[in-house]
Amino acid sequence: MVLDNAAKLNVVDSALCRALADAVSELAAMPDLRALVLTGAGDRAFVGGADVREMVGLDPDSAPAFIGGLRAVCAALRAAPVPAIARIAGYCLGGLEIAAACDFRIAARGARFGMPEVKVGVPSVIDAALLPDLIGWGCTRMLVYTGETIDAGEALAWGLVERLVPADALDDAVARALGHIVAAGPRAVRAQKALVREWERLPREEAIEAGKAVFAAAYRSDEPRRLMRAFLDRPRP
Repeated sequence: MVLDNAAKLNVVDSALCRALADAVSELAAMPDLRALVLTGAGDRAFVGGADVREMVGLDPDSAPAFIGGLRAVCAALRAAPVPAIARIAGYCLGGLEIAAACDFRIAARGARFGMPEVKVGVPSVIDAALLPDLIGWGCTRMLVYTGETIDAGEALAWGLVERLVPADALDDAVARALGHIVAAGPRAVRAQKALVREWERLPREEAIEAGKAVFAAAYRSDEPRRLMRAFLDRPRP
């Protein structure tokens, strides 16, 4: 899936947000879907942020609908029943919320990250609220208070991205991650994503207890026995 506005560094406007949210939801409804990969068109940007040309004309009455469109994209990614992977090359600015809403992020070494909203007079909102769990409160405050841009090495050190590779190895790194997901049990992966969402919202002890029912439910299909038997019967060196 591609954020396709390469001529403008993949800046997102209301129309692109609607199209992207609809596309994610349509894919998510496919029963055989195994994973989603989101990337930006070209190699200059994953996302260049929200469209300032559209935002400059907003007022207190129209602003909620505009930001609600971006929120719908993030919500669709988080609600997708399969892992959503952000493939990040170039700039990831402003719309960093979209990357944060993905399950994990694989980036090229030349990528740059920032939340520059305060520089154009608005705060970072919606799924920027995911950042403290990813990078901690101090790093979140630095990003959203200063609007500073950080490089990919710093993003990796902070935990903003999970894997950092040379630009020419980015597709291979994403393919390897997809290969592992596809090799796993499809029901198990879907159950795991649903359980991770529960871990995010439940108190720790309740989250731990929730796993017992999910584990038991896995045995309602033949997937565990089939994959365990294949593991046990695999050729030995």
